[in-house]
Amino acid sequence: MGHIKEPKGIDFTVDSTPLSTEDRKRISEIIAYYKATGRKMSLKPKKRR
Repeated sequence: MGHIKEPKGIDFTVDSTPLSTEDRKRISEIIAYYKATGRKMSLKPKKRR
């Protein structure tokens, strides 16, 4: 991965969005599955309201 120079007069900032408890739990399950099996877990898209 290369280095990205900021253009003059523009500042790049990276903000992470906080994860909900449900999202953290889901991510932990996916990581645990991968470590146990070595395969990616199939993900079903989450319906948003």
